[in-house]
Amino acid sequence: MPLGSEGLVVLMVVGNFNIYTVVLVASVANFLGSCTSYYIGYTGRSLVISKYLHISDNQLKRAEESFKKYGAFSLLFTWLPGIGDAITVAGGLLRYRFSYFAILVFAGKLFRYMAVAYLASRY
Repeated sequence: MPLGSEGLVVLMVVGNFNIYTVVLVASVANFLGSCTSYYIGYTGRSLVISKYLHISDNQLKRAEESFKKYGAFSLLFTWLPGIGDAITVAGGLLRYRFSYFAILVFAGKLFRYMAVAYLASRY
């Protein structure tokens, strides 16, 4: 069943699951997916990047330019559709320090799911 993570978070919050657990599990799971993208970029597996992650050369180029221009703060926006995966791959390709990557990406993911859960709990 095709359902984005946000939809599942909303359903679980509305279904009276523990909101803190839902946010934490969603954040960790999404963060681990980003770590996989980082690793693929770090190892420079261009076939995997284009074929399986469906990141075009243009998206990757934009992500690298954004990463170089805004630095680490661009990692806070890895939750954005379309360019988020490209930013994590670019972080790996540019050999950005993983400990900083982890903190910033997890913070961005956590904020995203906190916002989704908060909005879902209001209705």
